Amino acid sequence: MDQVLIEALEVDTVIGVYAWERTITQRLSLDLCLATDIRAAASDDDLSKTLDYDAISRRIGDYAASHDFALVETFAERLAAMLRAEFSIPWLRLTVRKPGAVPNARAVGVTIERGQVPEAD
Repeated sequence: MDQVLIEALEVDTVIGVYAWERTITQRLSLDLCLATDIRAAASDDDLSKTLDYDAISRRIGDYAASHDFALVETFAERLAAMLRAEFSIPWLRLTVRKPGAVPNARAVGVTIERGQVPEAD
């Protein structure tokens, strides 16, 4: 299994359980590992045959800007489902960090894995 990586992608969204959090946007930091087979793209040097991390990153930013959630867990779960469906990703690992949410911690967050790891040829 090959993986496309997107690390420390920052997006702004409305997220949080407290009333004051519902009135502002906050920055989240995302790390993604996306399963794919890069051989066809590498063979032909053809972007259309792999996961386009620029398109995926822009879609994540659009998604974050147009949705709001109370929980980081809900954001992660729904984002993972959207990415798998829209980009035909068989497996992904997604880490979502919410910096500054807890005093004395750089960030809090979750890491989830969804889908099946493809069989290696």
